[in-house]
Amino acid sequence: MDRLPAAVRDAIEAQRMSGGDPLAMFIYDLDALRQHIERVMAALPAGVELYYAIKANSEAPILATLAPWVDGFEISSGGEIERVHDCPTPKRFVFSGPGKLDSDLRAAMRHDVEAIHVESLNEIERLQRLAREAGRMQAVFIRINPQLPPSLSTRLAMAGTPTPFGIDESDLAQAVRQVDAASHLRLQGFHVHAMSHQQQVERHERLLDAYLQRWPQWKALSAQPQSITHLNVGGGIGVDYLSDDQFDWQRLCRHLGRRLAEIDDAPLVRFEPGRFITAFCGYYAIEVLDMKASHGTHFLVCRGGTHQFRLPVAQGHDHPVIHLPQRPVAADAPRRRWTVVGQLCTPKDVLSRDRPLAGIAVGDVLALPLAGAYGYNISHADFLCHPRPTQLFLPAGTSQGPSVRSH
Repeated sequence: MDRLPAAVRDAIEAQRMSGGDPLAMFIYDLDALRQHIERVMAALPAGVELYYAIKANSEAPILATLAPWVDGFEISSGGEIERVHDCPTPKRFVFSGPGKLDSDLRAAMRHDVEAIHVESLNEIERLQRLAREAGRMQAVFIRINPQLPPSLSTRLAMAGTPTPFGIDESDLAQAVRQVDAASHLRLQGFHVHAMSHQQQVERHERLLDAYLQRWPQWKALSAQPQSITHLNVGGGIGVDYLSDDQFDWQRLCRHLGRRLAEIDDAPLVRFEPGRFITAFCGYYAIEVLDMKASHGTHFLVCRGGTHQFRLPVAQGHDHPVIHLPQRPVAADAPRRRWTVVGQLCTPKDVLSRDRPLAGIAVGDVLALPLAGAYGYNISHADFLCHPRPTQLFLPAGTSQGPSVRSH
């Protein structure tokens, strides 16, 4: 957690030395991202595919790096259709999420969306009308909000509890009948995404087991069960922001491979993770502007803040911090606990509390790792009208220089 790749460290130093205002920037290590997705894809068993949920980070260099490896993309808005369309490597994509606009659905069909995940009975009716108007037979997945035991609940529950996502399992038979009766819809599969940011592989194994146990029952609800081939099990693979103990993806894939081998009429299983794919490649670097004490607490006031990197507040944790001093720090220098804050006029602008740091000084840089997913893209960057941060993309295995996106 306290290690910083040399290429990232060099990029931060080069940006700091370029002059101008103190530093606040994101750095994405595309070579590390490529290596990570290669390992993730290599672990998938037969009969399993992976679509990247671009909501986690849809920046163009991220998508271009992932596209040669993943089976497709999962999008959740009309704007994300354009992100996928602009990717240099054409990829299949699916469209999920509540509250889809008619204009979004039309745009998705114009761009030949592979499947649309319907989230309500009303959405099935609307999509049938739009597909008929377009003269298109549209493949759909029905998103299910299943009944789940308390042992499979999570802090950020997407199903098994009242949510705006999917169709209650008690209404599934009606939804299947509605799709079966639709002249321009074809039921291709089911989508179940129950737990988000799940860090315990054992619980995720039990969750997949529960889905596969229900698969024959769900499929049998259709008058044309032979057309139902896919089971989308969503994403929800978590990231441990506080330690190096990460989710055992290889173990989950081995477990799923064994379970599928035991099933006569096994579905084609599709994962659609986001956070687990891009979190590890990103870093948020901020420069220390001021140091102060207030009522016994020591603060480091830094360029930037939660308006650029909202993840720690959204997750409710104190983010890890890597100290990059501008001058050598003695090995025996005393450590003091610092609370790292940004520039906003609110006491909620806290990135990390009680970080033990030695030899800290104004002008030093703090690098916050694990910033590649749900960091900048979920932040309220226009609050207080501060300048938006630079985004630097270190190239993936090429001799080209880094690409920079400024706002």
